[in-house]
Amino acid sequence: MPAIPDPLPALQSLSEKWAPRWEADKTYAFDRDARRTDVFSIDSPPLTASGTLHVGHIFSYTHTDLIARFQRMRGKSVFYPVAFDDNGLPTERRVQNFYGVRCDPSLPDAPYRKGDRVVGRRTFLDLCARLTADDEAVYERTWRSLGLSVDWSLRYRTIGNSATEISQRAFLRNLARGEAYRAEAPTLWDATFQTAVAQAELVERTVAGAFHTLRFAGPAGDILIDTTRPELLPACVALVAHPSDPRYQAFFGSMARTPIFNVAVPVLAHELADPEKGTGIAMVCTFGDLTDVIWWRDLALGTRAVLDFNGRFRTEPPSDVDPGTYAFLAGLTPGQARTATVSRLSSAGSLVGEPRSITHAVRFYERGDRPLEIVPSWQWYIRNGGRDPELRAALLRRGAELNWHPPRMRDRLDSWVNGLRGDWLISRQRFLGVPIPVWYSLDQRGERSEVLVPADAALPIDPASTCPPGYRPEQRDQPGGFTADPDVLDTWATSSLSPLIAAGEMRDQVYPMDLHPHAHEIIRTWLFNGLLRAHLDFAALPWSDVAISGWVVDSQHDKIGKSAGNAQSPDAMLDRFGPDALRYWAARGRPGTDTAFDQGQLKVGRRLATKLLNASRFVLSFGVEPAAPAERPLDRAMLAALSDVAARATSAFEAYDYTRALEQIEEFFWLFCDDYIELVKERAYGGCASARTALCTALSVLQRLLAPFLPFATEEVWSWWQPGSIHRASWPVEVFAGYASSGEATLLSAASELLAGIRRAKSSAALGMRQPVAELRICGPADLASSGAMVVEELLNAAHADRIEFVDAPELTVTLV
Repeated sequence: MPAIPDPLPALQSLSEKWAPRWEADKTYAFDRDARRTDVFSIDSPPLTASGTLHVGHIFSYTHTDLIARFQRMRGKSVFYPVAFDDNGLPTERRVQNFYGVRCDPSLPDAPYRKGDRVVGRRTFLDLCARLTADDEAVYERTWRSLGLSVDWSLRYRTIGNSATEISQRAFLRNLARGEAYRAEAPTLWDATFQTAVAQAELVERTVAGAFHTLRFAGPAGDILIDTTRPELLPACVALVAHPSDPRYQAFFGSMARTPIFNVAVPVLAHELADPEKGTGIAMVCTFGDLTDVIWWRDLALGTRAVLDFNGRFRTEPPSDVDPGTYAFLAGLTPGQARTATVSRLSSAGSLVGEPRSITHAVRFYERGDRPLEIVPSWQWYIRNGGRDPELRAALLRRGAELNWHPPRMRDRLDSWVNGLRGDWLISRQRFLGVPIPVWYSLDQRGERSEVLVPADAALPIDPASTCPPGYRPEQRDQPGGFTADPDVLDTWATSSLSPLIAAGEMRDQVYPMDLHPHAHEIIRTWLFNGLLRAHLDFAALPWSDVAISGWVVDSQHDKIGKSAGNAQSPDAMLDRFGPDALRYWAARGRPGTDTAFDQGQLKVGRRLATKLLNASRFVLSFGVEPAAPAERPLDRAMLAALSDVAARATSAFEAYDYTRALEQIEEFFWLFCDDYIELVKERAYGGCASARTALCTALSVLQRLLAPFLPFATEEVWSWWQPGSIHRASWPVEVFAGYASSGEATLLSAASELLAGIRRAKSSAALGMRQPVAELRICGPADLASSGAMVVEELLNAAHADRIEFVDAPELTVTLV
């Protein structure tokens, strides 16, 4: 007899039982000897270990796990690593907040002591490593409780030696081919975090502002300019209007003079000028926004930089701006400078009317709380098609080669690529990250000259503590010697290489990878940058398929996340409902679709898992029948219908539509439990081999179909009667063709319809299903009566009736006689 526990275990306890067993038995271990054709490899999203997990993480990572479990049961050796994205600003901020410290790289390194407020670079990095290790341990406990079937021996970190070596080597390949370059250019700058920001890291937030109308002196009269940033007047280098705007035809090619500063600036034409915005003519400042950068570049304008890296006005003005006039701005913040400038403009009669209040979109760093400024600086870039139409077209073709799930998500990549306005800025002025692996030779004046690169065998390196080939330590930062590049690579410059980092020495087995899964907001970063790096390095795709999840949103349809302040920890949900219920809720979120967090769905998932335990106990209470044919019509019809469900669920999973697969399986499971078991249980109690065979066969199939969704409950019930883990069992592709004869295909649904009619009749008569009745009169169409005649015994048993009379009628009605 099957070993069924009594009482049945609580759902919440199953993870404590099975998670350690899976680890000990290496249930999800990747076969390192597997051939590439037998492997399904997943480029797992590296998770930022900077605090606590929330239900949004559970959502998208469960989606990936569903696919991994399906492929494993299909016979694939699944390469499914777990990754932690430990480098970059989020980790630095967490360390600063947790320990109350900041980093000053000029300080000598010393062991951290509680109460320290400023530490050296190496000490700060040690604190980062310490705290991320603690955070990763917390994350790991949650992932194991949820039942993610990752191979923990494949764990990697984006700040480890392997990741650093691969990142640095890839950068040097880009440099050698001319794809990476260093340039002084207008850079989006976050003054709070003192770092450059890439286009992909921008967010727009609506803030209050005001339009100010300024009077410029033109050659044939005044020119009125509407601007929200009058404080940038000393940075003005031109006025631009649309080439077809009739109001400014006479001004094109002439010079105008700025108010207050009286600097001459050209009046030029450019297609991006909007005749409908303000007065139709704009001042170009270096730099107020990204449009200024485009105008500056397209029109080959000069530069008058006024903001420093602290987000304040420089103490010294641009070379052609009068220092005495400029002095009132020195050292001010943009807000302070705006107030002071408006006052000066008003006094000079150069402000037309009063400022007009507006709200407008302003760019921020996605993790910052101050508007970004654009400051000229030296940075490293990788060509990404933003300024190269040929490369842009090639990347669009690469995107078209991918298999997108759902297909509409490809539009987001195309929109991003077509909207690029510059190359990928990959350098960051931070401490925790992969060091940019170059030095610079210094001339006799101590100025940088040549870029020096390490030998390939020396990687990974930290140029701040190592010397370039041919130099000695005492030559560091000395004229005629060398200096290290102080910057680190943007975290995406490492994460974009995640397939190579994860694969390591197993690259031939797993690369290019099969699946690249993540939520839709990082199509522009992780997906695009990964596509770019593989194209530049290998002229090929890094993966064949991409599966895109939606967001988890709250009741206001806002994304749930730590930065939004509405994150919910999954731990309480796991304790209350159990992991299978949480996974069920996640699986109900359709691919690429934003989904509300709904505790009602958790209750449904818990009910499904509980029903699986109870139904399995009932079926197995008859014992496990030796293989015997299911000969009775209803048994054959049930198995034929189940065969169709298995086929449809398989097709849905192969299309990465796990939600559709769950819907197919769940609908049949409830029909099986509520109707089929009710109809055949009397035969099963009576020893009918056909019924018992059908029940056991269906139970085996249903347990395996549900295994990706409810891994703990299915493992538990499988262990009662089958050897090994259900998650290493074969996916149920049995085709019960022998049971699907004509006329039987619809018999199960017809029997269910008749049973529903009987239930309604007994309920109307205030009778329970087990209360006996003498006769049932079933009125209905002839085909329904014909089906009913094939299952008379089952209907009589379920209804506890002595006789059934079938009467021809247009509609189904059941009467108790």
